[in-house]
Amino acid sequence: MKTVIQSGGASAYLLRSIPQARTQGPALFLALSGGIGAGKSTISHVLRGLGVFVVDADQLAREVLSPSHPVYEAVLANFGADLAFPDGSLDRRLLAQRAFSSPESTSLLNLLTHPAISALAWEQLKSAPQGGCALYDVPLLTTCEDASLFDVVIMVSAPEELRVNRLISRGLSEEDARARIRSQISDNERRKLASIWVENLGNQEDLANVSKQLYSCWLTCVQ
Repeated sequence: MKTVIQSGGASAYLLRSIPQARTQGPALFLALSGGIGAGKSTISHVLRGLGVFVVDADQLAREVLSPSHPVYEAVLANFGADLAFPDGSLDRRLLAQRAFSSPESTSLLNLLTHPAISALAWEQLKSAPQGGCALYDVPLLTTCEDASLFDVVIMVSAPEELRVNRLISRGLSEEDARARIRSQISDNERRKLASIWVENLGNQEDLANVSKQLYSCWLTCVQ
């Protein structure tokens, strides 16, 4: 089995062996993570198109931060009642500014939201079709304990300046973009958690091609 896949400026490296598929339920539980702006969404989109069952942590976060969820009131109590719009929805941009203003604030938001998000994620992942791959698209996979819950961890990386430029193109200020990047773990720490490491130095087509190849080479041969 090859251990390196390349397409243009994107590359994938197999760092750890892929386990045998399960005989009941989903064949493999996958986690997809990486720094903000690194290209995680492109990989997730491609794998979904190939039939992978995808659970998106960002979508679950919106559910957890809706007025009907207990976490909503806890967030308002800790980050300010003025975060609520007249219709009850949260000003997520303002919440992000406050949450990423310091490591303590970031940790507090994670403490309030992550247990609820994780519980919803595993409920959905375990409902994935028999014999397929179930993938959790999660920005903040940060510890060996978290990584050990998955058969395969795919980590995507890109140079900071590329990531900053991508975030600015999405409407963030440079200051906000760099603050979000600084609030996350380093690539050295991410690499310790990874089974598959993706370097995204190319364009979206390069990354899509690598994503298709890593799926066919490394994630289907065990099924």
